[in-house]
Amino acid sequence: MPLVNIKLIPGEKTTNKEKAALIAGVTKLLQEIMDKPPQSTTVIIEEVPAENWGSGGASVAAQRAKK
Repeated sequence: MPLVNIKLIPGEKTTNKEKAALIAGVTKLLQEIMDKPPQSTTVIIEEVPAENWGSGGASVAAQRAKK
């Protein structure tokens, strides 16, 4: 049973329609590539605050504050 976790930053203006499309698209991709039945695929979308997400040694919030 595939479990896919998609992490987004809140405030990125991701709509419920876009999230539904992500879930459907990932499910379809796993079916096409790995032959997984759609009912066995779980997709979780998590919204992680920019302060809790970082790369290059700094949080996304800090990187955005510099811009």
